[in-house]
Amino acid sequence: MKTLPDTKPNDKEPLKEMSFLEHLTELRRTIIQSLIVLFGLSIVVWVFSGRVLDFLVEDLPVDSLYFQTPLEAFMVRMKVSLILGLMLAFPFILFKIWSFIAPGLFSYERSRIYPLMVSSSLLFYIGVLFCYLILIPIVLRFLIGFGTEYLNPLLSVSSYFGFVARLCFVFGVVFQVPIVVLVLSSLGIVTPRFLLRQWRYGVLIIFVGSAALTPPDAISLLLMALPILLLYISSILVALVVVRKKRDRARRDIDRA
Repeated sequence: MKTLPDTKPNDKEPLKEMSFLEHLTELRRTIIQSLIVLFGLSIVVWVFSGRVLDFLVEDLPVDSLYFQTPLEAFMVRMKVSLILGLMLAFPFILFKIWSFIAPGLFSYERSRIYPLMVSSSLLFYIGVLFCYLILIPIVLRFLIGFGTEYLNPLLSVSSYFGFVARLCFVFGVVFQVPIVVLVLSSLGIVTPRFLLRQWRYGVLIIFVGSAALTPPDAISLLLMALPILLLYISSILVALVVVRKKRDRARRDIDRA
């Protein structure tokens, strides 16, 4: 009778051993280098923050933005510099995190985790760009259109950038749906067939979550829910392929045993 072969990692594979203090030293070095790059890039962005702000508000459906307190314009420049600095430094920070954890992983773990980290970063950037370039202009024009002849928009610069930053961050996070579904399917926590059978509940959760995370209008809800729905469906299809390949590989291993 054939038995399932042992699929555990090779215990003889050499791993880099470090003491607790060496781990702390390496962690401190990773954090310090990441912060130096983050604040360095934020300072560079600060130098051009005036031009960056003008570019970001260039196509607004209002004549101009206003700051209502002496510190408001300064604080907005600080926030924009830190946010853009973080987005520019994110690949380096991700690389440093990977460099810190990779020596303690087996080769098969590294081969699986690294593509997920890269894919997650790309999806986050795609979500942010989709929100800023497509969603926000449509939502702003729609919401500002509720004004009247005697009801004109007077937007403060801090409220506008807070609105934009929240939406962009939310879209960057929700675009991680394919990664979440793929990981859960690979771990066997959920199966693609289960997700397909429960698609009605998935659609309901997507639309309820989109309604909670977007401004209270139908346009924002649809512009958020439809891309997530497409990502959800595509991630299920990818998970089906991955699970099928995993099952076929296990069968081949059994046949060889």
